[in-house]
Amino acid sequence: MPARILLVEDELNMARTLAKNLERAGYLVEHAPHGEAALARLASVTFDVVLTDLKMPVMDGMELLRAMHERQVGAAAVVLTGYGTIESAVEAMKLGAADYLIKDARPQEILLTLERVLRVASLERENKRLRREIGRLQGFGELIGHSPAMQAVYRLIDAVSQNKSTVLLSGESGTGKELVARTIHQRGTLRDMPFVAVNCAGLSETLLDSQLFGHRRGAFTGAVSDHDGVFRAATGGTLLLDEVAEIPLGLQAKFLRAIQEREVTPLGSSRPVPVDVRLIAATNSDLETEVRAGTFRADLFYRLNVVHIELPSLRTRRDDITALVDHFLAHYSAQYGVEPKRIAPDALAALVAYDWPGNIRQLQNAIERAFALSTADVIETADLPAAVRGTGPVAPPGPSEPGPVPTLEQAERELISAALRQSGGIKNEAARLLGIDRQRLYRKIEKYGL
Repeated sequence: MPARILLVEDELNMARTLAKNLERAGYLVEHAPHGEAALARLASVTFDVVLTDLKMPVMDGMELLRAMHERQVGAAAVVLTGYGTIESAVEAMKLGAADYLIKDARPQEILLTLERVLRVASLERENKRLRREIGRLQGFGELIGHSPAMQAVYRLIDAVSQNKSTVLLSGESGTGKELVARTIHQRGTLRDMPFVAVNCAGLSETLLDSQLFGHRRGAFTGAVSDHDGVFRAATGGTLLLDEVAEIPLGLQAKFLRAIQEREVTPLGSSRPVPVDVRLIAATNSDLETEVRAGTFRADLFYRLNVVHIELPSLRTRRDDITALVDHFLAHYSAQYGVEPKRIAPDALAALVAYDWPGNIRQLQNAIERAFALSTADVIETADLPAAVRGTGPVAPPGPSEPGPVPTLEQAERELISAALRQSGGIKNEAARLLGIDRQRLYRKIEKYGL
């Protein structure tokens, strides 16, 4: 599609001559007699380049450039100037103009300048597109996994990170609720503002009141100075309240008021203080059950449950375990300052087959333990915790349905199949991905009839 140019020039003959030359070169050209008319046109039509004179009535070119900059108009700007106003042209470039042209420049020089500006603008657009794509692929922080369950989580993170809606994160312990909260914060417009996390469990009602809303000196024994509280500490940013179900019933009314009125009243004070935070609440409890049991206020639940993101347990997304293991191996290799270790296929199969009642946190601990205890370059099944090897007590499964648990042979067969798919059927590459020699891979392929 031809590039669209907005020519801003008050001298009609000059404008006609320029427009004719540009149209002959294949450009689509529109004319505006001054900056104000140009801004009105830019508000409704997308142009690739604004080619503008500096000295014009009503609104001159410099004012137009300032307005384009303030309104973040995406078109590139090229300034038309006379010999005596080169300094003004340079000043205009400081306001965002891509280049400038002498008014009596030869037509070929004008065309070459526009081609160069358009080429640079095209490269900038492509760079922005690539950065957006990289952000889409890599922008979920340390969240790992491409299973359908995680893809659904990523879509919700993408949606809520662009606004300040209250989010309720639920899921078993160890599923990464705080990591999801931080990712929402970092991907959104509040990324440069504070992120404050507080665990609501294990504190008395008075201490939690102080932690959340602050206190004044002398409000209770030990309150020797004023304290702002996390609502005020997170003002302008994001506040994560973890284990929100543990807030005592007597304090929930004050919490609800803080959310509704966007103000908090510190302990020992009668004067409310305005706050502005994006609230994310997290829990491993079923809040609806807590509401029915009378231990959690229904009105508070509805205030928190604006956007609900339920994090899947690890046993319901076994396809992600290999990627998580690779991530943790790389992490601990860097932390220990040693060459990266590999994991034997049998050991990986055991990890995939295990039920992981403690979810990702338990998997990470297992890899760290194996990394610390193994002196070899390859982590074997013997390096894994007894429960994972199937020789120790197995923790009870979590509340969600785990589905059928694969045997070690089923898990190994799936790993080999995945490696063959990833390598496009090239067995040398599949063996490399699995960390085994080619002969061993052949035996496994024959064993499983792949």
